[in-house]
Amino acid sequence: MNPPQEDPDREPSPPLWRHLLAMVYDSLLILPLFMAAAALWVSVWGPTENALVQTVPPVVQWLSWGIILLLFFGLFWRKNGQTLGMQAWRLKLISEDGKQPTWPQVATRLLVATLSLTACGLGFIWKWMPPRYRYWHDTLSRTRLILVPKRD
Repeated sequence: MNPPQEDPDREPSPPLWRHLLAMVYDSLLILPLFMAAAALWVSVWGPTENALVQTVPPVVQWLSWGIILLLFFGLFWRKNGQTLGMQAWRLKLISEDGKQPTWPQVATRLLVATLSLTACGLGFIWKWMPPRYRYWHDTLSRTRLILVPKRD
């Protein structure tokens, strides 16, 4: 099930499956960064005696993961509009005016995409809803994914 055809003067919108596979690829790069942050905090606060006792404050762990996500996606998207997963699946993020996304757009997109996922993927399903046929995070961050043509 694909959304209706977009304006022919604009770049094609990629199918959802490409976006999801790029997300899986990028998660394989982000998870080791999360683990390194957890290891750093455990070295600061000390190990725990059992799984029920937390030594690292949860707010510290969540904030560090948020910073990791912001830096990971922000640096890639601000540099060339693509993470490594997006490069593998020929996706590119651009702002509505066709330029590289700004830091506020990156932060908004990450926050809303996270909310989209926690709402059982509703923000992703929105791609099939008229009139704009866009993800929540595309609409609110004023960005969009495009499909990069194959190289010769």
